[in-house]
Amino acid sequence: MVAQQQRQAYQDAVSAERFAAAKTYEQYVGSIRNNREKFADNFAGTHVADGLARRLQALAARPDGPAQLLVLGEDWCPDVYRGVPVARRIADAAGLELRVLERDQNLDAAEPFKLGGEFLSIPVYVFYTKDHRYIAHWIERPKLANEQMREALSPIFGPSGTRQLTEKLGRPPTEQEKAAAIAERERNYDEFQRSSPFWAGWRDATVQEVTELLEAALGA
Repeated sequence: MVAQQQRQAYQDAVSAERFAAAKTYEQYVGSIRNNREKFADNFAGTHVADGLARRLQALAARPDGPAQLLVLGEDWCPDVYRGVPVARRIADAAGLELRVLERDQNLDAAEPFKLGGEFLSIPVYVFYTKDHRYIAHWIERPKLANEQMREALSPIFGPSGTRQLTEKLGRPPTEQEKAAAIAERERNYDEFQRSSPFWAGWRDATVQEVTELLEAALGA
């Protein structure tokens, strides 16, 4: 009964009319204030492998298969400016209709999709049939990213806080030193997103994980 009630909550979160009125990918990217270049970089860097594209197309061809993809996100979030372009590539590969809602303007829609029932993590992908029946949803980032996060980011996020810099320097840092440390961390993170095999691998893992999620949901 609980599972049935939860599934109904997923179904009721966004009506067919609300989905149709939501922004297309192009409208969403055209409206954002932050990280437009990063959305473009991640879109350009994402490619759906032929084998996965065929599996997605086979799913979409089923009468009960995916035809609509709703994404909830916010443009300031790294998982979003990586994940929403991946969603667009998935939608293109499978022939799905994609719509995007800003989470913070649509908290009622996001509420049923809390990660672990607690966190409003983003992005959220929600898949529906052609008559807008809920199939499955995916949240935030692939398992591979969670497994690799510490290894991938620990060299980038070096000491930048007052306590950390004091330990590194053997004295309290100046304001200039703190600002320089923060700026260096931001530069390193930007470069990581552009060129790291970890970051690129997380995009690929998202496509793989979503494909497997849909196959499991549909018993394919």
